[in-house]
Amino acid sequence: MVEQHLPMPPVKDSSLCFRRGNRLLASADFQPLFNQPDIRVGGATLLFLVRNTENPNPRLGLVVGKRRVRSAVHRNRIKRLCRESFRQRQAELANLDILILVKAPIPRVDRVTLGAELSRLWDKLLAKRNQA
Repeated sequence: MVEQHLPMPPVKDSSLCFRRGNRLLASADFQPLFNQPDIRVGGATLLFLVRNTENPNPRLGLVVGKRRVRSAVHRNRIKRLCRESFRQRQAELANLDILILVKAPIPRVDRVTLGAELSRLWDKLLAKRNQA
């Protein structure tokens, strides 16, 4: 009898979880970001609106409109990829509220293309934050 070795599940670092405290939930949380963002960072299809806060935990809000991305499957995939990207970089984003908006239709909703744009925008955001 041959013993099969299954791959070990990835170790989950609890500091990198995306919990309720890391989300912008209420309309009152979104409004200051729309009205007076401290930092604006834009790419071809995404726009980051950012405000500095007293809260040590970074918080993320997502706006993926039906007019920009027609398919619910693609809207959900965009949200998942944005949340995952935020989760991986949240240690660098302390004291920030971040709103990610889809500002233009996204032609290809795949992990590589969207991941590359998100990575570029996170880098631009951190550079702008360090300048201020």
